[in-house]
Formats: sequence, structure tokens, C-alpha cells
Amino acid sequence: MKKTILLAMLGVAAASYADAQVKPANPAGNVPANPNAMNRPGAPATGPKPYKQVITNKAKTDNGLFKVHNVEDRYFFEIPDSLLGREILTVNRISKAAAGNRASMMGYGGDHIGDNVISFEKGPANKIFLKAISFSERSVDSTDQGMYKSLKNSNIQPLVASFEVKAYQDSASKVKCSVIDVTDYMNGDNDIFFFEAGAKRALSIGGIMADRSYVKEIKAYPLNIEIRTLKTYMKAPSQGASAMGGGAPPASTPVTYELNSSMILLPAKPMKPRFYDSRVGYFATGYVDFDANPQGIKNQAVITKWRLEPKPEDVEKYKRGELVEPQKQIVYYIDPATPKKWIPYLIAGVNDWQVAFEKAGFKNAIVAKLAPNDPNWSIDDARHNVIVYKPSDIPNASGPHVHDPRTGEILETHVNWYHNIMQLVRNWYMVQAAAIDPKARKLKFDDKLMGELIRFVSSHEVGHTLGLRHNFGSSATVPVEKLRDKQWVEKNGHTPSIMDYARFNYVAQPEDKITEKGIFPRIGDYDMWAIEWAYKWLPQYKTATEEEAYSNKTIIKRIAENKRLTFGTESDSSDPRNQNEDLGDNAMLASEYGIKNLKRLIPNVLVYTKEENEDYANAKTLYNEVVGQFGRYMGHVGKNVGGIYTSPKTIEEKGPVYVRTAAATQKEAMDFLSRNLFTTPTWLLDQPLMDVIGEDPVNVIGKVQGPAIARLTSTFTLNKLISAEAADGAAAYKITDLFSDLNNSIFTELKSNAAIDVYRRNLQKNYVDKLINIVKPPAAAAPTGMGGMMGQSGGGSSQSDVVSVVKGQLREILASVKSAAPSASGLSKYHLEDLSERIDNALKSKD
Repeated sequence: MKKTILLAMLGVAAASYADAQVKPANPAGNVPANPNAMNRPGAPATGPKPYKQVITNKAKTDNGLFKVHNVEDRYFFEIPDSLLGREILTVNRISKAAAGNRASMMGYGGDHIGDNVISFEKGPANKIFLKAISFSERSVDSTDQGMYKSLKNSNIQPLVASFEVKAYQDSASKVKCSVIDVTDYMNGDNDIFFFEAGAKRALSIGGIMADRSYVKEIKAYPLNIEIRTLKTYMKAPSQGASAMGGGAPPASTPVTYELNSSMILLPAKPMKPRFYDSRVGYFATGYVDFDANPQGIKNQAVITKWRLEPKPEDVEKYKRGELVEPQKQIVYYIDPATPKKWIPYLIAGVNDWQVAFEKAGFKNAIVAKLAPNDPNWSIDDARHNVIVYKPSDIPNASGPHVHDPRTGEILETHVNWYHNIMQLVRNWYMVQAAAIDPKARKLKFDDKLMGELIRFVSSHEVGHTLGLRHNFGSSATVPVEKLRDKQWVEKNGHTPSIMDYARFNYVAQPEDKITEKGIFPRIGDYDMWAIEWAYKWLPQYKTATEEEAYSNKTIIKRIAENKRLTFGTESDSSDPRNQNEDLGDNAMLASEYGIKNLKRLIPNVLVYTKEENEDYANAKTLYNEVVGQFGRYMGHVGKNVGGIYTSPKTIEEKGPVYVRTAAATQKEAMDFLSRNLFTTPTWLLDQPLMDVIGEDPVNVIGKVQGPAIARLTSTFTLNKLISAEAADGAAAYKITDLFSDLNNSIFTELKSNAAIDVYRRNLQKNYVDKLINIVKPPAAAAPTGMGGMMGQSGGGSSQSDVVSVVKGQLREILASVKSAAPSASGLSKYHLEDLSERIDNALKSKD
């Protein structure tokens, strides 16, 4: 029988920053901070000394995973032979951040800056080597015909550092220990224990300044070692001012960080993994499996999840279907720096997941607690999961996690809650719910309302730390009219997943009288199913491979029974069902309702944002949020044109995987855009409001029309329409249908000889320029890269019918423009003459 992949041979690492495991063979940290350090007392280079000459009576010793000794200003690891070769995960974080040195959401206290798997290995000549370990290629078949031996011979793991054994110690149990001096390695710089290369580049960190860097302390705990260092670096040349937030220090100014590195012993008995399945949205860790395919290789992936198993005494209860507590609870601690009034809501956001774990057979599986009042407890300790409060102006939150790369077992997480997330959720709620919730009609929300908004963000980010990805397709399983049904939506929620970016119920109308229960996101049917699928304990299967058939049948059955359990990836640029910030199964109908509510909000922007002794900055912010929301609705609709529904399936399921959006739906989308976007949305241009916030109405309209035109006329969309016609023939919505609809919407004045106002002139120029750029691409234009599965037909536009069709459209537009120009006057005439010249030049160009 094939062994489980948990015992796999280790391979070479992927090259990306986030996933890299292989490290340079000679990192900078291998060079002592002081070149003469190896010759000083306590660190001889002449071979091991008697133990008591190295670990003297001046030593301060910490007992834990292994002993850590501090002898004056030197640090020694005393590593027992039993730990040699054991995999250890290093997790590196910023403990205290450098002043002002930020890169977008990175550079704050608590931020994760790298992790690696290492092992200590005994070498010749009284050496201990530090090995970096990768798991991206695996084989466990050590039989004569297996790949284990060959893979092992082809994938020697790099030795990234070496240490002379300073002394040996035989303990009372006769377990031999090697004492090594790690001071210079920890005082220097390396990407095993400190910043990985990608993090350095993001923060523009240069070389270390050894005379201003040192080890603050190293402490030992039962399963981990905590290393705290202070590092001062030169600033590297900036990658561009736009990459830095808050005003980065000049390149000549050093930056100083306090860093925390955790060394965590990985389980001797790894968790049984669960294979990734694209029909349930989990983060995953991938590798190349040399055993799974007898005539090749298989790209394999296992999901990231916590290890939940019943206590030995409860195993039979669990098998009978009784709820039991897990051996190890998932505990989140609240950062002591968190403002006290928000703590109950952050805790509630964690505890809300308990009902989902009950579906997997566990009660009290997840809980949030206050951080203990213990001087030995540290927010940076990788044994602790923490919701970290960051006093930052970043309006965001995130939920990363660290996992065992062998199995996907999540080992720890730090949820990042940035202070200014409150402004973000306030703006969302005002824009999407002010029409139906009076509590949203002021700048400063009541603590109860803001607390509930924080709770929803907490639940969403905790979901990520449980392994869950965004489910952008969840909301598309809900009929739009159900979102206005008070009884239904308050019972079921407006989306089946809190992992969707569905935000709030913007479809509901004031007359529907829907309360917060039908407005707010919540943990829904999909979330509970996803937790059940990943966390249900299946002892009857010994390996992930043995589980595959059961998992496949279960997924097929459950989704067939309840479409609300469907997962939609956030990375599909063609599927109209998988969109962020959208609601319902029909983007056109949902957006019509959304626009009605925005029209109710615009006349009240000044009322809702009024504050004594303040200017109109808040009104401008809210107005721009409204414009942005309107733009999102246009994007939701536009994605239907050239849309391709992608439904991952195994061969046991019937029906196609790829289905092109129906022609009638695409026509409906174009009619919507004609009415609501290409016909100038003048309701956005409230003149008294514009006069005090200083917005340019022409620019406002251009901001919402431009992206829609760009998507519809992209070679990405046009090629998909050509492919659809090839596949579906007369039933397809064709590229010529699209241009007919665009021309009829954008050039209506040419048939009626009506004056063309500034908004329509700009729209027409925008449209014509996009077509010209296809025929004659700008010299520096990058190749279109939105392809993906079925995304492009026959390569770029020059190898397909796109250029031919676009040239034909330009000729038709040119003829209409030349015909209309003689009877036009004023700016309309100049505009048409300009369009005529632009098109003429493009079509005559020999480039």
C-alpha cells in the first residue's frame, strides 16, 4: 500500500516570495557581525571544549524545546540529538515597526515578514548545519520501482549556515546535546530568521548596520523558541513614491525594527491532509507528486486547515454523531491595545463560527479570549493566535495564517485590524444602506451600529484564518426579488456566505421595511458547509488519497441538493456570477434597485455629512463613494457581455463546465448600459453639491463611462464574442451585435442632427479612441493579458478578426460623422470634424 504523502521526500522550492522555501546557500547572516568574534572567549574555533568552560556559572539558562544559554553577551543553543533532523518552522514578524516606513498595508507591528522550514543536521568535524527545507516535490514510494531514491538524489536541500560545536553535554538520560554559538548569526542578517527578500524590497530595506543591531533576548518554551532582535538597516533606493505610504524616510536615513522570530517544532506525527477541491473554496499548498501518476507526475494540493480531532475518550461519541469538544480548541486572543468598547464585537465575530463547527461534529471548537495578564505572554509568540489592533490610517483588515507546508495544518494566525477600517465600513454602510436604515444617515454611527459592523469584518477575516477563500459566486445563487422579501431575507441573509464581498443589501427599498437582519452579512449556508467539508473527522480513511472518492461524492450530492452551497472563485475574469460587491442572480435588475437608492442619497449628502465647524471634505468623500458605487453597478452589468460561466466538475457530474452567457442576457446588459450610463446619468450632477465640494461634472461622468467602454471594447471581450459565434452560430451574441448596440447608444445624435453636449462628446471621443488603439496600438502598449481559459481566440487581436471588425466599425462611424458634420454647428461641428480626422489618420496609417 502506498504510504501517505505526509512522509514525503522533500523537493526544491517555488520561486515566489510568498511560497519560497529554498534559501541562499550563503546568506549575509553567515558572516559574523564582528570578523574577530570567532576568536574571542566563549567562541573558540579550535574544537569542542569541556561543557563547563563554555556554559559557565555565569550562564542564564532557559529550558524549553531545547536549552538556551546566555553567557555574558553570547547566546548558545543546546540541541539534543533527538531534535537533529526534526523539521522546525520559523515564523518572523515585526514586533515594533520603523517610524514612517510603510509599503501599502505592510510595515506595522505584528506584520508577518517570512517563514521557513529548517532542521539542524550533524556534520563532520564537529559541525552543526542549518538546512532549509522545501516540500514542493514529493515521493514516498521507497520500493525498488519507486521515485523516492531518485528524487532524493536530485533534490539535496541547501545548507544555509554552519556552526562549530562549542561543547557536548550528556544529560542524565544519556541523550547527547550539541552546544552551538548562534550570536553572530542572530546579530547579522539572513532571510531564515528575519526579513525575506520580497519583504525587504517592498519596504526598501538595504544592508544591515551591524553596529546598531543586536539580540535583545532569546527565550525557550516547551514547543518553541522566541528570538527578539533589534535590526537597523540602510534605506535602499525607493521603488517609487507611490509604493510607500505615510511618507517614507529618505534613503540616507536608517530604519530600525524590533523583530520577533519564532521557532516552532512541527508535529512528529503530521496531520492527515485533505486534498484541495475547486468546488469548495480553501487556500491550499501545492506540490509535484511523483507517485500519484504511474506514467508521469501530478500537480497536487492540500487545503490549509486547523487540526481538529476528538479527545480519545470521545471518539465513539463522535462516531455516533454526538457533538464533542476537540482535543485542542482554536483560541484567538484580543490584542491588549484594542479599544475596549470594540472588544466584545471582535470576540463575537470569532464565536459566531461555533455553529459552523457544530456541522463538523465539534462544539466549542473556536473561541476568542482576552489576552492573559501574564508577563511571559507575548503577542508575537507564534503559539498564540491574536487579533492585532494596528493604529493605522489604512482602511482595511486581513486574516493571514501560517501553516505546516507538509500537510496544510494551520499553526497560528494574526488577524490584522487596522483602526481606519471603521471609516471604510461607515462609508460602505452609508452608501448602501442609508436609504433603508435611518441609523446610517450621519457621520458618527452609534457604538452599537459600528460594533456590529466590526463584528461582521471580524467574522470575515477569521474565516480566512480558518482556511476559507473569498466566495464571490455566493450572492449569485440568490434571486434578486428575494432580497426585497422581508421575511425571506431576514431569515436567510442576503448572501449564503460571509466570505463573499456582498457587503450590505443595497437592493432592498425603503418600502420593504427590512431590518439589519436582512441588511448585514452573516455566516451562512455555504460557510457552514465549507467548514463541515474541511473539518469533519474521517478516521475510516487513513490517507488523503483514500478520502478522495468519498469527498467527490459528498460534494456532488450536497451542491445538487442546495445550490446555495456553490463556490465561485475570486480569480475568474469572465464569469458574471463571480463578482465582488454584487448581489443577486441578475446584475441588471439588482443594479436598477441599487441606483434607485443612490438617487435617494445624492440630494441628502450635505445633510448626512453636516458637522459644525467642519468644511465639506466629508461631503466630498461620501459623494465620491456614491460615484464609485454607481461605477461598480456598471461593472457588474458589463461583465455579462462576453461572459462565460465556469462550473468545475468531475467526470461523475453531468453537463458542461463552460457555458457562454445567453445572447438575451448580454442584450439585456447592453440595454441597461444604454439607459443608465451612455445616456448621461445627470442625477449624479447635483449642482449645489458640486459647487461646495469642487468636483468637475465632466470628470465625474468620464470616470464611470470610461471603464465600461474599456471593458466592452477590449480585445479580451471581443475575442470571446468571436469564439462564441464560432461555437454557437446564430444563437450567439456576436461581435457585430455589440458594435451595433454601442453605435446606436453612443452616436444617437448623428441620426437626429441634434446638438452634442460635452458629456456625449467626451463619450464619443473615448469610444473612438479605444477603437483606434486596437487598429493602431500605442507604441508602449503591453500585450493584453486578461486571457485565461477560453479568454482569447487565436492569440492577440492582430491574429483574429478583431482588427478587421474594428476597422469596419471605424469606417461606418467615419461615414456617419462626415454625413452629419455639414449640418452641425458650434462645438458639435468641431467635435465631428475632429473625430473624422482622427479616424482618417488611423485608417490611413501604414504603421
